[in-house]
Amino acid sequence: MKRSELYFSFLLVPLDFLMIILAAVSAYSFRFAQWARDIRPVIFNLPFSEYLRIVLLIDALWIIIFALAGLYGIRNARHMAKEIYRVILACSTGLVLIVILIFFFRELFSSRFIVLAGWLLAIIYISLARITVRFIQRKLFKFGIGVHRVVMVGNSKTTDILIREFASQSNSGYEVIKRFRDFSLESSQELADFIKTKEVDEVLQADPNLSKAEVLRLYDFTDEHFLTFKYAADLLGTRVLKTDVTEIAGIPVVEVMETPLEGWGIIYKRFFDVIFSLFFIIIFSPILIIIALLIKLDSKGPIFYKNERVSKNGCFKLFKFRSMLVHHCVGSEYGDIEEALKYEKQLILEKSVKEGPLYKIVDDPRLTGTGKFIRRWSIDELPQFFNVLIGNMSLVGPRPHQPREVAKYERHHKKVLSIKPGITGLAQISGRSDLSFEDEVKLDSYYIENWSLLFDIAILFKTPFAVLKRRKVE
Repeated sequence: MKRSELYFSFLLVPLDFLMIILAAVSAYSFRFAQWARDIRPVIFNLPFSEYLRIVLLIDALWIIIFALAGLYGIRNARHMAKEIYRVILACSTGLVLIVILIFFFRELFSSRFIVLAGWLLAIIYISLARITVRFIQRKLFKFGIGVHRVVMVGNSKTTDILIREFASQSNSGYEVIKRFRDFSLESSQELADFIKTKEVDEVLQADPNLSKAEVLRLYDFTDEHFLTFKYAADLLGTRVLKTDVTEIAGIPVVEVMETPLEGWGIIYKRFFDVIFSLFFIIIFSPILIIIALLIKLDSKGPIFYKNERVSKNGCFKLFKFRSMLVHHCVGSEYGDIEEALKYEKQLILEKSVKEGPLYKIVDDPRLTGTGKFIRRWSIDELPQFFNVLIGNMSLVGPRPHQPREVAKYERHHKKVLSIKPGITGLAQISGRSDLSFEDEVKLDSYYIENWSLLFDIAILFKTPFAVLKRRKVE
């Protein structure tokens, strides 16, 4: 761990302690404020000095909970969503602790408002404090403070991607100071000479094609020279597998699991989808109404366009706002379907920029004025929240494809059909429609094999930023 990371990690303890006290004092102030008394009179006696003594005790217990939750490690300043998730879990555990203490020691206090307000404010204050700390840490990266100096080993596409990423993102916290395309005996000696004059923090192997002898030599080298050894899973060249080990007659049997999205995982994800699809439908209802009116005023035809898509359980109708002139909508009940298909094939030949089963038409002449706008900002996809509510789709998952596209799939492409398609997904936030089809499949496969509810939350959080980012292909 870098020295600056130790400082930041130490700083979080008193900072959290102060934020918890601030949350408790704020909750107390709100409860005894005149506006709160007018709503509900105070019927209990709780002097502030006595309340503060209780808060200090609870504060110390909460810090222990935070430590057990792993909130005082700050090795990576990029995963803020995971940090906030842990803060919420830790504060919620602390809330349960308070409820238990009140149950056994009723003389503490009995104000439910103070307890709940303190819990909510603690989440807000601690999250804001940690966001500030992360911001400062990222800013310091630009001055070289706390940056991990990395030696890259590999000659793969993944190696090139990581080097470009570290070079373009000054706040990543990583700086590549040397690259080896292999790790032969000569490379080992060259690195040994290099670390005598240059500071190196870690070695990152980003090539699965290194021989076993090279990997062992690299691992032994980092062990001998007290360097951190890391391995990057080659997302663009290898599969990431989840396994479950069981014992049968004393023999360990390994099961290769297709996805963690099984059993209770399916229940959690469906519950998450229903709650948040309803939430988003309510939040976006003004936009849905405005776009519906604009579509009606812009051109004749229906507001919604129902298009057939494929999932694990067969075909379903996907809802979208209509963005094309109605007689060009393939599959629509309006106009000549054969003519629409013929015109589409002509456009694909003339203006398509995609390879594989999918295509993307540049400057599509079939789009209406409103259609160009809602396509650019992905507003045409908002009705898909109703698909999620029905159960055809999920909030997060692979992109839903048409039957004629699925018909062209190769064998390894069919993995993306193993779970429900999503409104957004790892492929969408990683490049939207600018990615090649093969890269989409590999990103979706990674998501399927590494699913978690936290992963879904992180993808949803990043989706608005992906939408705002301008695409290469409009």
